[in-house]
Amino acid sequence: MEPASNEMRVKVPDRLFWLERLEGGRAWLDSLPDLISRARERFQISALGQPFEGGNVSLVIPAERNGEEVVLKLQFVHRETRFEADALSRWDGNGAIRLLDHAPELGALLLERCRPGQLLAESEDVDQIGVLSNLLKKLLVPADQPFTNLADEAAHWRASIRSDWEKAGKPCDTYLVDLAFDALGELTKDETGKVLLHQDLHGHNVLSANREPWLVIDPKPLVGDPAFALSPIVRSFEFGHSKRDALYRLDRLSEELELDRERARLWTIAQTMAWAFESDFSHRHFETSLWLL
Repeated sequence: MEPASNEMRVKVPDRLFWLERLEGGRAWLDSLPDLISRARERFQISALGQPFEGGNVSLVIPAERNGEEVVLKLQFVHRETRFEADALSRWDGNGAIRLLDHAPELGALLLERCRPGQLLAESEDVDQIGVLSNLLKKLLVPADQPFTNLADEAAHWRASIRSDWEKAGKPCDTYLVDLAFDALGELTKDETGKVLLHQDLHGHNVLSANREPWLVIDPKPLVGDPAFALSPIVRSFEFGHSKRDALYRLDRLSEELELDRERARLWTIAQTMAWAFESDFSHRHFETSLWLL
């Protein structure tokens, strides 16, 4: 890692430039040199490396502070990410990466560094689903404010899913869209327990670490029905992409965590379809939804 100077030498990855299409995205990208400089001063960072690969809504940079390896994360703050620091604070390092400091006015988080930092998605020598099951036992803690309620997020998905399908060129059969639309309405009728949810818990958001064997990152938090927690894992094709694989994840996790399998199945279809139309892997999401019918 090279010492930081007064000049911003961090190269912004090309993957972030899609944000130019979003309101405020261009301005945020232009502001990054200033944000990095201010975050360095605010957190007393002594050295910066080059950004990590992966992720497309934040600039994540290895850094040093007082001789300790840390990670600087600069967020493009939006609906899904705005309460990430609150979620990490609520978990307090129990199954999740530890929040060391937070500068909300900068959209900046200072995080612990995971070593060795291997992705769970690339760790085929471990029981990957067992790892996720054990993590969820730590992560599904009671929570309420300030997090977005799952029911409110589901209403947002429901309001746009049909128009998103049309804008995408109607890439799947309409009955899949109708099924997700109906499921989102039914699932939010019943009052369920409110727990803190990591709505993007897949194999690239879990890292090996020394403090705990595995830690989650990048939570995109919600609060609501614990059965929803299985949705991102069931559709995670890096753990195997077949009907057998998807149903194995659903069956095993719902049993081990004592969650309502039917609600988990419907939540998986609903969120998978809601997220599918802007995904680079939309065809795989359509296949997963079909397998869960």
